[in-house]
Amino acid sequence: MRRHRIMGLLGALALAVGALAGPAAAAPDPAPAPAPDSRAAEAGPTPPAEFGTDWHDPLTVAPPPRRPATRSCEVTVAEARFRDFTPYRGDYAPPAGCGRSSWAKVVLRLDGTVKGRQYDRLGNLTVGGVEILRTSTPEPSPDGIAWSVEKDVTSYRDTLSRPQPVEMLIGNVVDDTYTGVIDVKVTLTFYVADGRNPAPDTPDLVLPVTSPAAGGVAVTTPRNTERLLAEVYATGSGGGCEEYWYLTVPDAAPYSCKAADGPHREVRISVDGRLAGLAAPFPTVWTGGWSNPFLWYVVPGPRAFDVQPVRYDLTPFAALLGDGRPHRVEVSVAGVPAGQSGWSTPANLLLWQDHGRPVVTGALTRYEETAPTGASHWTPAPAPGGEHRLDTGGAHRLTVAGYLDTSHGRVTTTVTRDVRATSVHRWTEGEDRDALTATWTDEESVTRGPATTRTHRTYTMDGATTLGAGDRLRTVLSLGDRADTVTLRGGRETGRTRLDDGYTGDASYTANVPREQRHAVATTTARSRLYGGQAGGGCYDRTVTAVQGTLTVDRRRC
Repeated sequence: MRRHRIMGLLGALALAVGALAGPAAAAPDPAPAPAPDSRAAEAGPTPPAEFGTDWHDPLTVAPPPRRPATRSCEVTVAEARFRDFTPYRGDYAPPAGCGRSSWAKVVLRLDGTVKGRQYDRLGNLTVGGVEILRTSTPEPSPDGIAWSVEKDVTSYRDTLSRPQPVEMLIGNVVDDTYTGVIDVKVTLTFYVADGRNPAPDTPDLVLPVTSPAAGGVAVTTPRNTERLLAEVYATGSGGGCEEYWYLTVPDAAPYSCKAADGPHREVRISVDGRLAGLAAPFPTVWTGGWSNPFLWYVVPGPRAFDVQPVRYDLTPFAALLGDGRPHRVEVSVAGVPAGQSGWSTPANLLLWQDHGRPVVTGALTRYEETAPTGASHWTPAPAPGGEHRLDTGGAHRLTVAGYLDTSHGRVTTTVTRDVRATSVHRWTEGEDRDALTATWTDEESVTRGPATTRTHRTYTMDGATTLGAGDRLRTVLSLGDRADTVTLRGGRETGRTRLDDGYTGDASYTANVPREQRHAVATTTARSRLYGGQAGGGCYDRTVTAVQGTLTVDRRRC
């Protein structure tokens, strides 16, 4: 086994659970402070010279769900202590005092606590077999931390409108070394619709597609389906190299994580064996990621606590799926080596029905797919001590169209999805330096009748981990999650939303020594900006910075 495998998952997790720093001392190489801001609020508390044994509770900066000013009811969905892989099971019933389904908003909230030593853990919550939350956990301090997650789950109105079985699991291991028991409580708050806060347009039916069986799941949809979406909670994780899929290399290259075709990945959904949708996976970094848990103790990376599903518009296939016979729906991740585990892809189908017609007929009229590309080129190190380099690029495009003869006329839907990725991975022999610069783009256009919605998504990752003199390990990393959406009707713009989530971190500690000798330092900053959409047509802008685990900036500009 190598002295230190920087990006290897087992090495990262071992560091994550054992990297609690000791008493304060002079920091050998403190991470740089954030750049000054002319609009900065008053200075926060003075941080310590290095990490101690406790730190600020984790904070996320993504915009929380907007809550309408109407009467509300709260229901506890799950309350459990996770110490092993035994799921929590319970029963859910809709609130008695807030109507059965006419809700302006439904907000899920998870509150968690954990203390001691523990890995980051992946969790999920299903109601009636429908996954409504996928999450991960922060890593604790000895004194304990608390965190929360909020999510708008109004789109699951169909599932939440009647009693359902509930299952939740955050797989965990508790023993003499890993002592953190994860306590969570999950609630749903229902806001009654009124004249100023009407109930939104939500699916009439939500069907889970969760079977891992080869060849997909047999699904029969209502014959009057007039709109059909699929959502996939795709996560690369589970104790193998697919957690770091963006760093894998072809078999010929000398690196600890292999994949025959390199790091290019696509999340695909098919109907009866035919590709129906494709998407770029989001490169989630969990709170033990990049060999440096000090990056994430207070400020997690984008989406780490609220794993957002990939969505596909499958309306062009609605007539086929709604013919009264079962059809196979399958989710796969292209690029994963045959037989390799590490991806979880539970899915839901969201269906809208035509209440004016028992049967909606139609056809798939257009199907155009470019040949997928995804190639890597390895350049060996030019000399001992030099850097290996892997250049990877990939692209894939799919356009489908179909029509439905509904009670309100013929409606044609055209969907185009274009995904592209480029990355440059550099590393030294022994992986004492490991660096990646990568960009993923996912462009989608959906035209339904006279309206067109175009979304341009961009995910970025730029970072390096270096093990230097004296086993001093340093990670510098930036992440980006951006999306621009514009809606046109008759060629005129009727709506626009822009999301820009960014993260930067710089953390160092001494590896391969007892905790009290690690002298860890870190500066981490996250900023989330949203214009339009969930920001209520206005703007949301929040920045937080933590230094050595102390919150020094929490600034809101809108």
